[in-house]
Amino acid sequence: MSLVNFSLMRHELLLTFAALVILTAEIFWNPEKKRSISLFSIILFIIITVIGFIPSPSGSLFGGMYEVTPVRLVMKNILNIGALLIFLQSVSWLNKEENSEKISEYFILLISTLAGMNFMISAGHFLMFYLGLELASIPLAAVAAYDRYNNKSAEAGIKFILISALSSGVLLYGLSMIYGTTGTLYFKGVAELFANSNLQILGFIFFFSGMAFKISIVPFHLWTADVYEGSPVNVTSYLSVISKGAAIFILIIVLYTVFPVIIEAWQKVLYVTAILTMTIGNLFAIRQNNFKRFLAFSSISQAGYILLGIIGGNQLGMTSVIYYILVYIFSNLGAFGVVAAISSATGKEKIEDYNGLYKTNPGLSLIMTLALFSLAGIPPVAGFFGKFFLFTAAAQKGFYVLVLIAVLNTIIALYYYLLVVKAMFINKNDKPIEKFRSEFTTRLALGICVAGIFITGFASIVFELIRSMSFGV
Repeated sequence: MSLVNFSLMRHELLLTFAALVILTAEIFWNPEKKRSISLFSIILFIIITVIGFIPSPSGSLFGGMYEVTPVRLVMKNILNIGALLIFLQSVSWLNKEENSEKISEYFILLISTLAGMNFMISAGHFLMFYLGLELASIPLAAVAAYDRYNNKSAEAGIKFILISALSSGVLLYGLSMIYGTTGTLYFKGVAELFANSNLQILGFIFFFSGMAFKISIVPFHLWTADVYEGSPVNVTSYLSVISKGAAIFILIIVLYTVFPVIIEAWQKVLYVTAILTMTIGNLFAIRQNNFKRFLAFSSISQAGYILLGIIGGNQLGMTSVIYYILVYIFSNLGAFGVVAAISSATGKEKIEDYNGLYKTNPGLSLIMTLALFSLAGIPPVAGFFGKFFLFTAAAQKGFYVLVLIAVLNTIIALYYYLLVVKAMFINKNDKPIEKFRSEFTTRLALGICVAGIFITGFASIVFELIRSMSFGV
């Protein structure tokens, strides 16, 4: 393998190297200083994230099974940014006494899943795609059950692995139909030989259903709230942002490169599922009191909005989805970062516990408000521009009714987001959460989220840069 090949696979190779280095460090690290391994892992990952932004040529490896294009590199770098923020937010939780003996396992497992997601994004062959999907899914079940003495965490791990197995089986069944009718698993080969037969359409429906489980699209969303609630907060944020983002990225790639022949068929599927996902996600979010379940249904509704960008089937649609995932990372991790900080300091995770939070912790209250406003799409924060581009992409293709339904759902979302703001700023509480100071890494991550919410919104160069790369996924 030449140096050019190494440069093409640098994301995956660097992540593999990082996992091995952390594993080696775990063996030789002084047991009395185990907590410092988290900072070592974060510094290592910062270096990997920076290297990921170095320009790389396009190309392919393994006979076209692995492909690299500028837009795929952007997708990987966006996931790296999100993972870095989650690692920073995890330090205070990992430094707790009950977690101090298994810090390295946390980083190794999440880095392994990230490597799988990168292989999945660079796939040019359904076998490579499936191997990446499984590498991304199996370690996540372990981190979902990270709190081994917590019954809910163990339950979350079991539910996640069972749902992953079921969704993978459904997805593979669909791929077997596609392979049986085309005789190839290469993306380009399937696109050329796809004849729009009934069996091929059925294969696509099974494939989409398997991916819908990963993205938590209604009606394949029922596992989401239970797994999110049982998992540790930082693992929940990883599932909500990084795992969902990677699944959406590969779905765009497959729909645009493998199934453009049946665009009318998958547009109808996306039309129905987008309406169901937005509406049901929002309606169920109103009823939640646990913050992790609240954000779980919020993330389900966000997936519905993202489908509006995909349904366009054009360059603007792809650009708006990638841009919105970047905005979603900063916004959602801003909210999850506050929840993680409060959960780590007090163990409280219910919305009613946030009553009167502004009096004791005004900084966290303001960050939470900003993040929720961005998720709701209130100007001038980045979430408004993200939703605007998604709705524009759908409207360009004439889906005006769908856009109208999305706007109405945005109003519903604003209502339940404002319920949280009301709890923090207006509701009275005789015993509010006591004032506390988060660790430096948590404050740094929240600061980056706030900066990202504003910069990605006002700096139109971010959207234009992604748009210039969106030819040829």
